[in-house]
Amino acid sequence: MFAATLFAACDVEKKTAEETPPQQPSQEPQVALVQLAPGGGKPQVTKNAEAQQFDGNPEQIAAGRQLFMAYNCVGCHFNGGGGIGPPLMDSKWIYGSSMENIGSTIREGRPNGMPSFRAMVTDEQVWQLAAYVRSLSGLANNKTAMH
Repeated sequence: MFAATLFAACDVEKKTAEETPPQQPSQEPQVALVQLAPGGGKPQVTKNAEAQQFDGNPEQIAAGRQLFMAYNCVGCHFNGGGGIGPPLMDSKWIYGSSMENIGSTIREGRPNGMPSFRAMVTDEQVWQLAAYVRSLSGLANNKTAMH
């Protein structure tokens, strides 16, 4: 009798599970849709006055270096010399070498490997990272370089 009761209970549970439709997520994940492609000319990015305050500023470059290490940018860019990611110490910039273009790359990511850091960094941190990256190749406004 116990077995018959247990079997009946399992059968009721099975029917309830089959009749209940699976729960759907209330919202789909939001994905930034940007048109990015390597090559094809220089990116067109409007100058940002805030970004220019970070470019060449030794304190901001030092903060950017710390972030570069903390976010493991070194893992792909190998301290600027390139590896999995492109080198940052040369004058060949696929997406442009301006503060704004570097900031856009950090925020949005790039095809074939560069992830988007949009959800992880503040605007200030984006400009600090961009200032450090520019300093690696000597592009910073005052040519301050910290290797």
